Amino acid sequence: MIDFELSDTQAKVWEHARSFAAKHLAAAHTVYQNLPTPQARFSAIRPLYQEAVKVGLIQALVPAEYNGLGYGLVDMALLTEELYTADASVALTILATGLGLSPLLIGGTEVQKRRYLSPFTDRKGMPLASLVHSEPGGTANYGRTGLRTTARKVENGWVVNGEKLWATNCAGWDDRGADIQCVTCRCEDAPYATADAKGQTMILLVTRDDIAANPPDAYAVVSHPETIGHRAVSGPHIRFRNFVAKEAIAMPGTGAEVIEAAFTASAALVGAMAVALMRRCCEMTLQFAKSDTRNGSEPIINKQSVADLLIKMKMRCEAGRALTWKACSSLDRLPEAAEIAYLAKIFCSENAVQCVIEGMNAVGIQAYQAKSQYGVLLNDVVCLPIFDGGNVGVRRRQIEAIFKSAGYDPLVSTFGSKL
Repeated sequence: MIDFELSDTQAKVWEHARSFAAKHLAAAHTVYQNLPTPQARFSAIRPLYQEAVKVGLIQALVPAEYNGLGYGLVDMALLTEELYTADASVALTILATGLGLSPLLIGGTEVQKRRYLSPFTDRKGMPLASLVHSEPGGTANYGRTGLRTTARKVENGWVVNGEKLWATNCAGWDDRGADIQCVTCRCEDAPYATADAKGQTMILLVTRDDIAANPPDAYAVVSHPETIGHRAVSGPHIRFRNFVAKEAIAMPGTGAEVIEAAFTASAALVGAMAVALMRRCCEMTLQFAKSDTRNGSEPIINKQSVADLLIKMKMRCEAGRALTWKACSSLDRLPEAAEIAYLAKIFCSENAVQCVIEGMNAVGIQAYQAKSQYGVLLNDVVCLPIFDGGNVGVRRRQIEAIFKSAGYDPLVSTFGSKL
């Protein structure tokens, strides 16, 4: 039986996230919006992140067997929607730590997990994690050409050279690195150097202790790019120069598979991010339409053109949420569900952009004022189709490859291979 009613556990997750968002994130933008630099804005959200740590939102990202709260993907979708509706920047910083831990959880050894996950479960400090994958030249085609960041084996670890860009949280709070960085590299050593690009891909573990043990110029933050949205998020340009990393999480031949698994789960959660911004836009627009007459004799919601826009916005939001929940539920059960996750990412992110435009059309020229917050919404939402694997260069190509596979059955991703 298909049931969209939340379980008791899911209801508690939703209530906890909703309470935290209302208490700490509803006015978060006032803390950072007028600060002049990306570093200053990111630093300003530290107390909010610390509160998230204290109430267990970071612990929720870790499985129960490692002292985490063990949120499943549906739980994470509920958490994501509530946090992102209230403040996209703080929410993305929290969620990026979850993505940063994913390679360790998927590919790490038991020893590595028990050693490195504990700071993320004790509800102290402000631990950050980062999946360090994207590069200045882009990574949509890395499967063909390979990553430009290289690694070669030496006696005491791996020497890393290369540059990364857009990896959320990777520089840490002080530009000396996140607590954990999972860094994707191309192995230059034989026999991997002659393998295809995916066969060369590996993942190294870089900690703050590793950075401190290297020469000062071995790890450097080159710049903090200004972005039009997610204004308090840190996605810097960093450089490794003869940097020695001590441990590997995934060796060549397995690294690409671990990265793909991490970004498949995150695709579904981008769906939840998009739903959150659609929901916020719907709520803002509905409130305006029910209270403003635009100098007429009645609230503009009584105009069919406005009501029709609101109806389309609400449909996009509800359809996106259903697809996102479907993706999250399926990924927990079906190996074939990656297709649904990719569909959720594309559908929700692109509909979110359209939803904000419809909201602005309903409100009219007043939506163009900064105080209306539609500009903030639009700047945040336009990122969703192009990050976490761009819809054109990555996500649609992943679905295309699935469609082309031998024996592809369109119903398998919906019902499972046992149908």
